[in-house]
Amino acid sequence: MSLGSYIFKKMCTKSDTARDSGLTTPAEIERFDNIKYGSNPKWNLLDVYRPKAAIAGKLPVIVSFHGGGWVYGDKGVYQFYCMELAKHGFAVLNYSYRLAPKFRHPAPLEDTNEVFTWLMENAENYGFDTENIFAVGDSAGAMGIALYACVLTSADYAKKYSFKPPKNMRIKGLALNCGIYDAEHFCTVKTLRDYLPKRSSEDLLADLTVIKHVTNDFPQSYIMTSNYDHLRSESPKLEKVLQERSVRCVFKEYGNESIKLYHVFHCNIKTPEAIQANKDECDFFKGLIKQ
Repeated sequence: MSLGSYIFKKMCTKSDTARDSGLTTPAEIERFDNIKYGSNPKWNLLDVYRPKAAIAGKLPVIVSFHGGGWVYGDKGVYQFYCMELAKHGFAVLNYSYRLAPKFRHPAPLEDTNEVFTWLMENAENYGFDTENIFAVGDSAGAMGIALYACVLTSADYAKKYSFKPPKNMRIKGLALNCGIYDAEHFCTVKTLRDYLPKRSSEDLLADLTVIKHVTNDFPQSYIMTSNYDHLRSESPKLEKVLQERSVRCVFKEYGNESIKLYHVFHCNIKTPEAIQANKDECDFFKGLIKQ
């Protein structure tokens, strides 16, 4: 692992530990933890969160692809954020995936495909409405879930991967938060370099650039950034491409002159701004259920 990635991991660990200090599982949420979805016993684990009020019946599903610069994070870091989403009437899948530099591209996308395969195979057991599947991702996770959506909606792009998505599975909507959509622009970022295969070519950066692989079948999307997000310039790039492809999208930048909001602020559910942003995205998904 590069020194840059090591420092990044230490910084994130300290920040996220402070962010979630004192939080506990909400009384209204039922959780099913450490469910195996793939062959790696350490990383291929997921949690399912459901509102207790929905004892019976199927719920729309949100799958969360966590951020962390491809080298950091797991489902534990995202549990409270994901349970906040579940409060809005969704079943939420919160999963860990293999991290770089030990596991490089396309390991996280392969694991994500295993998660969606597990979702389809276990829908009856956990009350998933497979007609209403949604997904969220932030930072590198926004890039990851957007690339997976490209696999689902572009036959040409799907040819770049050996895995096969589950049949008759569709992501109805995405919430893409503070993401990277132009990987070529970030070619010098240390954590991205640790994610790329050691003998990769510059062509791979083009393969990882979301805005080059969007088709008009890409899921309807809620694109979010904030006024002090260091990746703030990325979101308008994706918005522009989606508009050109006639894909419906909502773009929103949170924060104002008196409120400074930074990268992935929405994960800090202690703040009213995060609560509002997450509600806005869940409301966006609910609007798609009616279509």
